[in-house]
Amino acid sequence: MNRQPHSLPTRLLLRLTRLEKSSLLGAQAQPPAKEFHVSLASRSLLQLNHALFSITGNVILADFQAVRIFTQKLNAKRDTAKFPEKAVQPGSVNAMGLIDEILHYVVSLYAAQVKPLAFNMLLDDLEKSLGGSAVRKALVRFCKDFPPQPVYDGHAGVEEYLLGTSSGAANRVTVLEEMLLLWLANVNPAFSPFRELFDDSSLDKETEYRRLMTEVEHFFAGLPPFGPDGQSLVDMLRSPARAFPDSLPGQLQYIREKWGLLLGKYLDRLLSGLDLIKEDEKRYFPGPGPAVVFDAAAAAEAASNAADESERFSQDREWMPRLVLMAKTAYVWLDQLSKKYGRPITTLDQVPDGELDLLAGWGFTGLWLIGIWERSPASRRIKQKCGNPEALASAYSLYRYEIAADLGGENALQNLKARAWSRGIRLASDMVPNHMGIDSPWVVEHPEWFIALDHSPFPAYTFSGEDMSGDPRVGIYIEDHYYDRSDAAVVFKWVDRRSGTVRYIYHGNDGTRMPWNDTAQLNYLRADVREAVARTILEVARNFPIIRFDAAMTLTRRHYQRLWYPSPGTGGDIPSRAGQGLSQQDFDRAMPSEFWRDIVERTARETPDTLLLAEAFWMMESFFVRSLGMHRVYNSAFMNFLKMEENAKFRLSLKNVLEFNPEILKRYVNFMNNPDEETAVAQFGSGDKYFGVCTLMAALPGLPMVGHGQIEGFREKYGMEYRKAYLDERADDDLVGRHERQIFPLLRRRALFSGVKDFLLY
Repeated sequence: MNRQPHSLPTRLLLRLTRLEKSSLLGAQAQPPAKEFHVSLASRSLLQLNHALFSITGNVILADFQAVRIFTQKLNAKRDTAKFPEKAVQPGSVNAMGLIDEILHYVVSLYAAQVKPLAFNMLLDDLEKSLGGSAVRKALVRFCKDFPPQPVYDGHAGVEEYLLGTSSGAANRVTVLEEMLLLWLANVNPAFSPFRELFDDSSLDKETEYRRLMTEVEHFFAGLPPFGPDGQSLVDMLRSPARAFPDSLPGQLQYIREKWGLLLGKYLDRLLSGLDLIKEDEKRYFPGPGPAVVFDAAAAAEAASNAADESERFSQDREWMPRLVLMAKTAYVWLDQLSKKYGRPITTLDQVPDGELDLLAGWGFTGLWLIGIWERSPASRRIKQKCGNPEALASAYSLYRYEIAADLGGENALQNLKARAWSRGIRLASDMVPNHMGIDSPWVVEHPEWFIALDHSPFPAYTFSGEDMSGDPRVGIYIEDHYYDRSDAAVVFKWVDRRSGTVRYIYHGNDGTRMPWNDTAQLNYLRADVREAVARTILEVARNFPIIRFDAAMTLTRRHYQRLWYPSPGTGGDIPSRAGQGLSQQDFDRAMPSEFWRDIVERTARETPDTLLLAEAFWMMESFFVRSLGMHRVYNSAFMNFLKMEENAKFRLSLKNVLEFNPEILKRYVNFMNNPDEETAVAQFGSGDKYFGVCTLMAALPGLPMVGHGQIEGFREKYGMEYRKAYLDERADDDLVGRHERQIFPLLRRRALFSGVKDFLLY
């Protein structure tokens, strides 16, 4: 054999980087199907569908759904319920198959552009050096252990397949390449959890397989090198496993960084494969995540996906700087008022004038009524089945935007609204833009408005429980394991009883926690969905001069794409969405502008006396007020820094905001708790620390927001499904009295403090 290496001309390497634009390499270099080697024994054991096999006899994983089905079968055979340490994840299975496929692709590039018919030459060389009998024996044994599809199906015997006059020569070359890839899989330490699928020990014991592979290495060492490091073909194929022997994602990253210019369309699939691994490894955390110091560069980066990043603050109406907001969970508040006044108070019009007088006297000019919309009956049933027979539906699983009948409906709201306004108090309401209840009329009548698949994204999901639909036209089933908390599925099953159509609709999800299993996620890539939500917002604005938008950051273009339609390399936050992404161009075409900017402009035209307040995290706060034009935005850093007594970080954050743009500071909503957090007294106590922070809240620029029961010192955190308070708490008179002396005088003079014109930080 000729063992002298040859150098690959630089111009040829550069030419390889442009192959994707020139139809790659012609028919000879078309990439093989996505596959990896599975033995006959494993095929029979797993009872795999023949449709999953290619002509080479290997498993094809055509998409992530096929990966999940294969993984489920493999884990079932390993009895991972009893032996959880044996379980494998779909991301790892996919990575293994993808690495194998990319190695095949690299072989095809080499054969087409560096050394045509290299494997034909290799076969001739091996037969000369090892003897034709030894080579044929190894090829035959390979075909018996890893049968090509015609052999597996009984359409051809092994001898006929390898030695037949019409295609035997081509088949022998193909099997030789498959044997090389089998050897590479077995010597890759990161593939070892799957060794039973492609174990080559029988081939090694009964043939010259090991010596044959040694000769293959020697053969390619004598041919021109390949790749960015100028290695022999075999060394190049082995380099990912040598660089990251125990890490499949590490090997994919290596391939991405080293071979990226050669990969062409495989690059997107590689990035999506890494996204699938991220899905498997994701660890959820509650709420918005840890507080971070405001950083101008991070704020600018957060806005980088906006079509227009220019400064577009909305101007305040004259009343907005004087706003001081009190939050009340509606049903719990009415229950507490009933106890306080010694009579049933169950509807909004029954709220006593004395209570409104009290709020006005304390200095509150806004009243946020949480949970007043008609809620999902399905959500109520789910909460009750999960252990609370008295539960309401979640306040954020909405049936429709009508005032709840058992709160007195629209007439009761108008009564309260008029009496509150006569005392200078404006009413505020939630608007939940990114999802609806799973049984809402929108879900029943417009299922196409929601993100869905025509198949269950995970084969282990089952939907055999109670039908949650109150409409005979459709059936609605949440995933069975939700009830015993062993899983929290990302989809529910929707069945059209008239046509038999089945959809698997995604639950609302912000990617930081488990999905909200009583909700259905709206698809904002649809213009009709955006218009329907916009009209709903305007209807809410005609009743409420203050609107709080729940989880508003999830509908920015940047984060909506990341969560639901991730471009390759940006996914992994919501299980099963990796591989469902769009190119940036396609996403931009479907969602050409920021939804919230459109809402701000439309509201300014049609309901101009409306304050728009965004619940937003993830370093998006400044973007919401500076670029999108929201009047106010949550500032959770206020609560988190001061609770943890990270005063230096809080001061630095203030300093950075002032240097970047002081107008942002006056638009922050500062609070010591909110409905998702523990109570203020639980976080800050009831002594000097509490009143020091509360004084800051009352005297800093921005909008102070006080939580339900905060002034009274209540310690119960009210769930969004609570109909009543479960703790029989009485107001702490000393705490209330200290508020009256120290805090309320500041609240009553908010106009002095809310702006930034005269605010200095010493």
